[in-house]
Amino acid sequence: MTTKLALQPWIDDEDERLSEEVSRAEFAYRTLLEAISNGELRPGQRMRENELAKMLNISRTPIREAMRRLSSEGLVVVAPSRGMMVAQLDKLQVRELYSIRATLEGAAARLAAQHASAGEIAVMKEILDSCEAENEPLSYARLNRLFHQSIHESAHNRYLTKSLSQLATHLALLPGTTFEAPGRSVEASREHRVILDAIERRDPDAAEAAARQHIEKAGLTRMRMMFSAP
Repeated sequence: MTTKLALQPWIDDEDERLSEEVSRAEFAYRTLLEAISNGELRPGQRMRENELAKMLNISRTPIREAMRRLSSEGLVVVAPSRGMMVAQLDKLQVRELYSIRATLEGAAARLAAQHASAGEIAVMKEILDSCEAENEPLSYARLNRLFHQSIHESAHNRYLTKSLSQLATHLALLPGTTFEAPGRSVEASREHRVILDAIERRDPDAAEAAARQHIEKAGLTRMRMMFSAP
């Protein structure tokens, strides 16, 4: 019993040190993920441990752990002679990304048509009204994300929501926004209205088809922007 008591302070201190390292690693991970998502860290940009450690005012150990985690998620890669860098998606990867996104967004719209409350539908309408009054591409993109998130939440399926959240992380690797393409925001607003109308009518088939078509058109726009071809 005496031995236990004597060791307790040391165990507490060690647990606290371990907890601090985990907290720093989580802080580093979330900060770097946000920097990738908002474009501060761009696809192809090198990520040097010492520079990031200085920037975040922490040691290199939690930075290394955060980088390992980002690497496991495919957001950071090791490039020959360049070291760690933010991942760049090739043509096939972008096509695959939009293919799975169309499937998941379609499923979310289908479920929203079945489960969305009147209040949730009212929120969607408010967001779309704001979208249609917005001309600046980046601001439109932000409202567009809110609209899709409102559909995800209205689907009331935690596993689907988690999958869409993970997908959104990889979408952060895509440069700019498709709403920079001429006429895309106007076209997207019409597509959004079709999706919302189907959800409000409680028509799961129409909601899913409209959402899938919307994402497929966004994917074609993205391919033209990035690779000059679909």
